[in-house]
Amino acid sequence: MKKLKQIIFGFTLVAALFVSQTNNAQAKPKGKEWKVPAADAKLKSPIKADENAIKEGKAIWARECKSCHGVKGLGDGTKAEKIDISCGDFTSKEFKAKTDGELYYYTTAGRKPMPSFKEKLSNTERWQLVAYMRTL
Repeated sequence: MKKLKQIIFGFTLVAALFVSQTNNAQAKPKGKEWKVPAADAKLKSPIKADENAIKEGKAIWARECKSCHGVKGLGDGTKAEKIDISCGDFTSKEFKAKTDGELYYYTTAGRKPMPSFKEKLSNTERWQLVAYMRTL
């Protein structure tokens, strides 16, 4: 019985450490509120969020976003540790409530520590990225 309790304790400890590491990205402060101008928030994507757009968006994500935001959008990328604020959880209800226009604005405008992608990605590429973010 004592051995079983030790095994259960060990398993619980390992599980707790795993959960704390997994949620580490969300444990950081969110940073200042990021307001989006009303006109930008209302923007609708000019592209169809089809299989091809999502595929292209995923490739852009892998190249430009995952180092901070993580493979699955949990804010746990390899560079996230070096950032003072949370990189966000793109799977959260709060994120999913954002409009496509808001996501496009964030990607376009950027703000420290996130760079602007206005010059680096075309309008189409930024909308493809929004289409992919919707799958997270």
